Amino acid sequence: MQRATSTLKKIFADTLRPEGAKAPLMAWPLACGSKIANRTQAVSYAGGVLTVAVPDRTWRHQLQGLEQQYLAALSHLSVEKVNSIKFVLNRSDSPR
Repeated sequence: MQRATSTLKKIFADTLRPEGAKAPLMAWPLACGSKIANRTQAVSYAGGVLTVAVPDRTWRHQLQGLEQQYLAALSHLSVEKVNSIKFVLNRSDSPR
């Protein structure tokens, strides 16, 4: 299974190569997994920083603790270097 996973990641990375700066945005769901991807959204990438919208402060705090793990996964998936991840509150979920 490990071999299949690494092969799939290589195929995905090769597919994202032409996407350039959009690659980290598209790679986020694979880097974080489907459960996290269903509750978060990569919203921008600039200057090596991937910005990810999260539902609330608890999610932000928990995901900040996993940042290094996500950066390692993104380094295998995206040709664009992601140096850090900025977790921001999803404005559409905030009270009006």
